[in-house]
Amino acid sequence: MSYQTLLSSLENGTLVITINRPDKLNALNKDVINDLSKVMDEVYNNADIKSAIITGAGQKSFVAGADISEFTSLSANEGAALAATGHKNVFDKIENCPKPVIAAVNGFALGGGCELALSCHFIIASDNAKFGQPEVNLGLIPGYGGTQRLTQVVGRNRAMQLLMTGEMFSAKDAEQYGMVNSVVEQDKLIEKCKEILQVIHAKAPLAITKVIECVNYFDHTQAGYDFEIKKFGECFATEDKNEGTSAFLEKRKPDFKGR
Repeated sequence: MSYQTLLSSLENGTLVITINRPDKLNALNKDVINDLSKVMDEVYNNADIKSAIITGAGQKSFVAGADISEFTSLSANEGAALAATGHKNVFDKIENCPKPVIAAVNGFALGGGCELALSCHFIIASDNAKFGQPEVNLGLIPGYGGTQRLTQVVGRNRAMQLLMTGEMFSAKDAEQYGMVNSVVEQDKLIEKCKEILQVIHAKAPLAITKVIECVNYFDHTQAGYDFEIKKFGECFATEDKNEGTSAFLEKRKPDFKGR
């Protein structure tokens, strides 16, 4: 499939999705949102794709926010509709993807770019990466899940500070906050993501999907534990569970089929 604003390449089951607007620091606009929606449909539906990496073109930016020129004439209802469409077609679609999606943050991840990274299942960053939610500088707040996902990842007090000051923070700070899993040199970023995904590819695909579902459903109340119990039980109806337990007892590597 071809895209106006994205590059994509599939290797060893991992689809690398590159937002390709380097002259605009890969800023999100309607075309990028539409292309990301289409490529995520491909990730969902193509059995040859086992995982995905989302990154940005060039060495400066992952996604340096949204295209603000698209905001200037919107009414309150139109602004809400814009956010709702982005949630449905891209951000929630990434978060709920049954296959692992990693953000490979290779530079600025600001505003919608930070939100895009947060919607992925986890983040690996290059050492020059910069994060931030600077929407308050425009008289706005994050509209693509930033207030919710950032709070879940870094905690209430830290999120309050970052959201209200709009300040940028480094990859090392993001790692310290628990937002970034690891920081690597820029030329090793995609390689690091692929290494992690190859480890995940060796696990039972249905179990990986249920891990994603359970973590996304995280709830401090009994409802969270009940959901995990339900998904745990569902694993027992899969061929992969039979293969995994048999392989363990027979002291061999499992051959999972995703069934």
